[in-house]
Amino acid sequence: MSTLTEAIDERRTFAIISHPDAGKTTLTEKLLLFGGAIQMAGAVRARGEQRRARSDWMAIERERGISVTASVMSFEHDGLSFNLLDTPGHEDFSEDTYRTLTAVDSAVMVLDAAKGIENQTRKLFEVCRLRNVPIISFINKVDREGRETFDLLDEIEKSLALDVCPMTWPIGMGRDLKGVYDLTRNQVLLFDQTRGDTIPEGIDMPLEDSRLDDLVGAEAAAKLREEVELVQGACPAWDLEAYRAGHLSPVFFGSALRNFGVAELLGGIGRLAPRPRPQPTQGRTVEPTEEKVSGFVFKIQANMDPNHRDRIAFFRMCSGRFKRGMKLKHVRSGKLIAMVNPVFFLARDRALAEEAFPGDILGIPNHGSLRIGDALTEGEDLRFTGIPSFAPELLRRVRLDDPMKAKQLRKALEDLAEEGVSQLFKPINGATWIVGVVGQLQFEVIANRIESEYNLKAGFEEAPFDTARWISSDNPDQLKKFIEANTSSMAEDRDDAPVFLARNAWTLNRAQQDFPEIRFSNTREQH
Repeated sequence: MSTLTEAIDERRTFAIISHPDAGKTTLTEKLLLFGGAIQMAGAVRARGEQRRARSDWMAIERERGISVTASVMSFEHDGLSFNLLDTPGHEDFSEDTYRTLTAVDSAVMVLDAAKGIENQTRKLFEVCRLRNVPIISFINKVDREGRETFDLLDEIEKSLALDVCPMTWPIGMGRDLKGVYDLTRNQVLLFDQTRGDTIPEGIDMPLEDSRLDDLVGAEAAAKLREEVELVQGACPAWDLEAYRAGHLSPVFFGSALRNFGVAELLGGIGRLAPRPRPQPTQGRTVEPTEEKVSGFVFKIQANMDPNHRDRIAFFRMCSGRFKRGMKLKHVRSGKLIAMVNPVFFLARDRALAEEAFPGDILGIPNHGSLRIGDALTEGEDLRFTGIPSFAPELLRRVRLDDPMKAKQLRKALEDLAEEGVSQLFKPINGATWIVGVVGQLQFEVIANRIESEYNLKAGFEEAPFDTARWISSDNPDQLKKFIEANTSSMAEDRDDAPVFLARNAWTLNRAQQDFPEIRFSNTREQH
């Protein structure tokens, strides 16, 4: 039975971030495979139920081969407990990713060896930087023709202003790939196209060993020695503190699809990634070693089991030792909630959680009482900070094919809005709901889920509004005056907070000029 400190030291809670198609979901599958969590890794486009990507469990994810919702996978490997959070790569679902990054202690950034840093990678990196989340870089697809290795490292350094320190180094690339050299262990890992789901064993071998020429060929060996000498001269020496402060990124090379270099990456996460970190709240910082349980909800997922209309709150443990059956205070309402059936996740699959420690992600069955940003504690009124809600960039009216099912539609919209992926606005003057999202593809996903999970046919049509802003003011009279002057453009969100729906940028600018005491916010902290 672990002590609290021992359990904290054993935890590694991390996210995988990338641009779409860099291989993030495939890497997630292979980490689970090498971690012993699954018996067979399922490529996204493979056939048959047994070959489905375990982390992509929604029908629309499997059909399109993309991740549209964050999922959590917990597994144990080499004496450590890993909590892996797979995030959507598509920018239309970036809000889910941003909030997920509030719940991790480190991240793995996946880069395509042929493409390097892409737009979404850069955006997600900036979110990590805001929170000083340390990043391990994994350069994927080295079994295909890619860019020069030094160009990729140079791009990371210049584009992200991040020092790099290679932990492994490729021996060739594409058709000429012979393997990778583990710079930390002085080992050669040979690349074998036929190995399947087995883990290649490293061969202990200093670079100057003449056997290296026999293993990979004299030309490849000479090039490797030359490149490693250049790397060691050009890149800063490994500094664990610089990495954990978010200034230095260890770099691993491999091919997730070919199961190559993934075991070394998993070992690197175990050795290098930080244990659960302190978490900021209003007023103080919560240390993981505190005896009393505390944590926050960073995600709600509706209908993981469509047969039961369930809603699961994803809860990040921040301090204390959790035990099933204990009662925790729901800070927002002041009520006690009995933790009767908390679960650990393997994507859609679940296992009952008898106990949990800081860094662990618990699923709490929820019937609408828990929301994103809510704190649960053993009594203290904590409010964890930095869990954002973003103003939508696209607004649409909801069109229901059968007007008699308006009540069912409202339930569906509220359930899905509760997940935080979309915003739901009720105009002060008008009966039609307005849904706001950050990307067009989200409307397709919402319509698809309303039909498949609620058996309703609904669509979206143009709304006369371009953008939304939450409004607030230290002067209540001015706030009231603004609302009365703009009733046709006013709505309320799910928390009854006032929202100004602007018809265009000019309207928004004019409102800001006319009412300088009003704050127009494009983010709202969840609480």
